[in-house]
Amino acid sequence: MPPTISATDRPLEKLSADAVVVGVGKGPDGPLPTPGAEAVDRLLGGRLLPALADLGARGAEDEVTRVAALGQGPFPVVAAVGLGAPQAGGGYAAEAVRRAAGAASRALSGRASVVTLLAAVGGTPDELRLHAVGEGSLLGAYEFTAYKSDSAGRPLPPREFAVVVPDTGAAKGPLERARAVADAVALVRDLVNTPPNDLFPAELAARGAAAGKRAGLDVEVLDEAALAAGGYGGVLAVGGGSTRGPRLLRLTYRGKKARRKVALVGKGITFDSGGLSIKPAANMHHMTSDMAGAAAVIATVCLVAELGLPVEVTATVPMAENLPSGSAYRPADVVTFRNGKKAEITNTDAEGRVILADALARAAEDSPDAILETSTLTGAQLVALGSRTAGVMGSDDMRDAVVAASTRSGEAMWAMPMPAELRRGLDSPIADFVNANADRMGGMLVGAHFLAEFVPDGLPWAHIDIAGPSYNTGTPWGYTPKGGTGVPVRTLLATIEDLIADR
Repeated sequence: MPPTISATDRPLEKLSADAVVVGVGKGPDGPLPTPGAEAVDRLLGGRLLPALADLGARGAEDEVTRVAALGQGPFPVVAAVGLGAPQAGGGYAAEAVRRAAGAASRALSGRASVVTLLAAVGGTPDELRLHAVGEGSLLGAYEFTAYKSDSAGRPLPPREFAVVVPDTGAAKGPLERARAVADAVALVRDLVNTPPNDLFPAELAARGAAAGKRAGLDVEVLDEAALAAGGYGGVLAVGGGSTRGPRLLRLTYRGKKARRKVALVGKGITFDSGGLSIKPAANMHHMTSDMAGAAAVIATVCLVAELGLPVEVTATVPMAENLPSGSAYRPADVVTFRNGKKAEITNTDAEGRVILADALARAAEDSPDAILETSTLTGAQLVALGSRTAGVMGSDDMRDAVVAASTRSGEAMWAMPMPAELRRGLDSPIADFVNANADRMGGMLVGAHFLAEFVPDGLPWAHIDIAGPSYNTGTPWGYTPKGGTGVPVRTLLATIEDLIADR
């Protein structure tokens, strides 16, 4: 069962838990206490802050210092978590609070119940700060144990969080939203972390369809025969090398008094060997995450339905396994897509755009007000922006709207251009274009140019390349675990909410 979160306005001395969480900032001479830390310090007779100084706490981001209360309070452990340096005007950004809440959750494995005073950081908690505390606490408590054969005696993450606030009524809505968002992110993480022998295209489609049905969505799944009848040449070409055939999933939510119609598209390559243009063996196992975009849009449309937003959202999700075999598509093949355009295949490892082309063409047929597409599209994204920052391309206004939403959501993204001269790298002597440029310069941007061929002129759209941010191959940090991260569910939700508000 996922952890629970609730609000309380009871006095600190009347609360009981296995641990209490407070925030401390990073100052020039040591940790800077926040109102929550000062309250606990008073409860402990002025012993907390000197103890933190003696233990060398600095208040740096991701730093968690645990101090035994030694019977001086209604909780055995105080976890002081670093917020980093305060902002120029004082106080701390919501993302710093979210990250601190996650770091505390990870550090408190074995402590079932936790009281957190992080909502007090910066004074009276507003909705944004409550979202941050709730999301960070819940996301930091995530773990994936489906394939652990012996879990006896293993310390578990916290199961209950109580957020101390002055007004429990005002906190109820934001914390319920945080719970819904955390569930959606956990769904993405679970799907991404499931190994590819158990999550092949038909299984991903089945799990996505089941999630959609639970959310009350309209569900459609196309198998190989339906894909052939529908002209989905890109999906069929990429999926042809595997004995486990491709699928296309469609999930539709129609909100009451819908003000906008939004199309979501996500790449669902359940494993990517590169096909005949095979990848090096090193790090190929990370390609279990190549369906992170698909998982994100599945979870997002379900989340929008749970929140009951006044919008119509359809997720179009192509799924395939890219393997080399006698039936695999080849370099030099020409693929015909659903909208009739044709691509010469120059690299079978640039397969994501080949299946997305069909999905974008299909999504555009619904005449949406905007298309939001996300995919682990290019290794060039990591070269350009690193492992934590997604690149966003597309029509200028939609691209910038996504980046603005990401800033508010705490998912790092950066607006990238689509220089016109790079489109020439896709020219083909025999077809409408090639699927990969030969010189590989500006690969992330060229990938966006290819996708743009399947978006009608004038339709606002954005492409979010999450090759790095969707899967953490390093150590955990903040509320981000090793493995699937759930990026960019929170940004997609925030963008959709902004589109509704602009109507």
